[in-house]
Amino acid sequence: MSFYIKKLVSICGDELSTKQASHNFSALTSSSVCEQLKELLAVKNGFYGFESALHVFPYESTDEEIGLLDWNEKSLWISYYNDMALDALYFAEDVFGSQFCVRDDGIYSFDPETADFSKIAETINDWCHVILNDYNVLTGYSLAHSWQKLHGAIPPCHRLVPKIPFVTGGSYDIENLYLECTYKSLIARANLALQIRDIPDGNSIKIITQE
Repeated sequence: MSFYIKKLVSICGDELSTKQASHNFSALTSSSVCEQLKELLAVKNGFYGFESALHVFPYESTDEEIGLLDWNEKSLWISYYNDMALDALYFAEDVFGSQFCVRDDGIYSFDPETADFSKIAETINDWCHVILNDYNVLTGYSLAHSWQKLHGAIPPCHRLVPKIPFVTGGSYDIENLYLECTYKSLIARANLALQIRDIPDGNSIKIITQE
């Protein structure tokens, strides 16, 4: 087993599904990076880490958890971004619902408020290394810890979402966070990303909310 995959898995919670995953990603992506994603999910089929700040999806859905296959169904949330969230296999997320995904040439983060992709690693093993080295920034651990001390555990399929979006100046503190079903939060933020996609940096915007 790859060293950093083993290390990350060892410090995270129990696997979210006991089903034996078939790991057939061919219908979702042709990226060779998925070979290590298969390795990760074979060891632990979905899990939470860093007090639920990191969430890695199990391969298939269970009674409580949505699986990677269903999470990547375009009609759930990806299509709401039009063409901005395509060509990626989403396999994990931070406490704010920012996504980690496999693309052709490596592992990226996906900002749900802007739909920007940022490359953070070449392989899943490298991604595990990056997470271990900078888990507070990359998972939102400290805010997850503080919020849960006040409000209790984050339930399955939920993330902490900013009341005032971060991209419009919302602060990274617990007063600006509320609990929301993850896919619903992504649909709402897709609306934001579509509105700001062509606006130059520094220009003012008027956000139109969906009813």
